Amino acid sequence: MRWNKFTLKTRSEVEDIVISTLAEAGVEGVEIEDKVPLTEQDKQQMFVDILPDGPADDGIAYLNFYLDEKEDKEELLANVKDALEELRMFVDIGEGTITESQTEDKDWINNWKQYFHQFYVDDILIIPSWEEVKPEDKDKMIIHIDPGTAFGTGMHETTQLCMRQLKKYVKDGMEILDVGTGSGILSIAALKLGAGHAVGTDLDPCAISATRENLEANQIPEGSMDVMIGNIIDDKAVQDQVGYEKYDIVTANILADVLIPLTPVICHQMKPGALYITSGILDVKENVVVKAVKDAGLEILEVTHQGEWVSVTARKQA
Repeated sequence: MRWNKFTLKTRSEVEDIVISTLAEAGVEGVEIEDKVPLTEQDKQQMFVDILPDGPADDGIAYLNFYLDEKEDKEELLANVKDALEELRMFVDIGEGTITESQTEDKDWINNWKQYFHQFYVDDILIIPSWEEVKPEDKDKMIIHIDPGTAFGTGMHETTQLCMRQLKKYVKDGMEILDVGTGSGILSIAALKLGAGHAVGTDLDPCAISATRENLEANQIPEGSMDVMIGNIIDDKAVQDQVGYEKYDIVTANILADVLIPLTPVICHQMKPGALYITSGILDVKENVVVKAVKDAGLEILEVTHQGEWVSVTARKQA
């Protein structure tokens, strides 16, 4: 299937109002290309601690919208052009030109298959749904994870660091709290290692559906894990729902800059003697995270490394 692609060149400062105008003219969805730097809030939603420098913001935005090649493009384009001309009377939209090209339909979900294949984290096999478990692997611990909209396939060093610590410390029946649960992979690993129940929190609503799908794929019994959306650092309602002095292990595979304010708060959710397993920490931020953990009254047990990433494991005093 082929699509007609239309690209509107405008100014990044006014892209929101231009997008609204396009919607009123009948455009159902818009893809934005600009060089506007990420906000701090955007960065906190990502698992990368230091982002590569991007090109300088040139103030230009390209807004792409698509039509099935069988659809009548002339009427829609006429509506769009009329709406833009009317908008020009009040707003400087810049060049405002529209170029047309064609693009093939892509199966973005299935395109992941060429990049994601089964692999091991030590003796744990992580495998997507489209690959078969080899006969020699049937007795291994197997975690079924499909790439999706929530972070956590096990490929990233930070996830692997946390998984190794869980393998070392999880005991039968433990209660697990997974802050920034994403795909639920750490909780699933803990449950397969013998934990009795897990609770996951995340800021991304996609985490709920992703975790549920992965729990089902791993045949985790219903009721073994609860997922809730909200910021446990400053949302009292989330803190209350999660509960206090309830967890044997807390995992937090987030950013160093989030771990620092999280740590003194999350101590209240931990039982006396509970473990705190963290990662998402670049080696240049190891010292500040270790200090934050110590300042919260926790005892450092281990600091482990993989590549340029760090995991800190600590214990709450009994």
